[in-house]
Amino acid sequence: MDKTYNIYCDESCHLEHDNQTAMVLGSVWCPFSKREEISKRIREIKQRNNMSPHFEIKWTKVSEGNLRLYMDIIDYFFDDDDLYFRGLVVPNKNVLDHEKFNQTHDEWYYKMYFLLLKMIFEPCNKYNVYIDIKDTTGNTKVIKLHNILCNSAYDYSHNIIQKIQRIHSHESEQLQIADLIIGALSYLFRGLADNKAKVKIIERIKQRTQLSLTKNTLPKAKKFNLLIWDKKEGDE
Repeated sequence: MDKTYNIYCDESCHLEHDNQTAMVLGSVWCPFSKREEISKRIREIKQRNNMSPHFEIKWTKVSEGNLRLYMDIIDYFFDDDDLYFRGLVVPNKNVLDHEKFNQTHDEWYYKMYFLLLKMIFEPCNKYNVYIDIKDTTGNTKVIKLHNILCNSAYDYSHNIIQKIQRIHSHESEQLQIADLIIGALSYLFRGLADNKAKVKIIERIKQRTQLSLTKNTLPKAKKFNLLIWDKKEGDE
């Protein structure tokens, strides 16, 4: 019997000329049937921490003053058996040589998205993919990404990857968790440490995963799956 999953994707420092070295793509996913229950639990955590249920969880908002809220969100992610994370980190965009591989940055970006998601897709299941709306991600780009993913998965009729849709992060608690985790990875790989609360969040993720967060997990790791992309391992 097939199951339907929702995948919520976010990205950090993905532009070619943004003066940032590390790029992170990340996805939080859950069974379609559990999406409302998960959203409800996260809103309850916000209220328990004296926040509006509509408060938007964002890495950029992490501070000592709201650290307890963000710690609770991280713990909830790891305690809920229906939530999963897959991340892809490009440690140094400066090593990219698109001209050598006859591609644009956008084309390379699509390849990275495919690498991010291909470990999640299983042909016996169905998937809805939601991507955080950013100024640089237009509808045309999303349609192209859908076609590329479907073709790569031999899903020419779009039966497996049913849709890819742009949404605002304030509309989805799961997307907010993705923002939080990829923000932590980006902060770590950029070598930042000036915000003590953010450092504590990273340490909590390390503690819960028992990982350094700087190396690949096993390819089939399900709860927390991480790929540190190295162009030496293959073509761009």
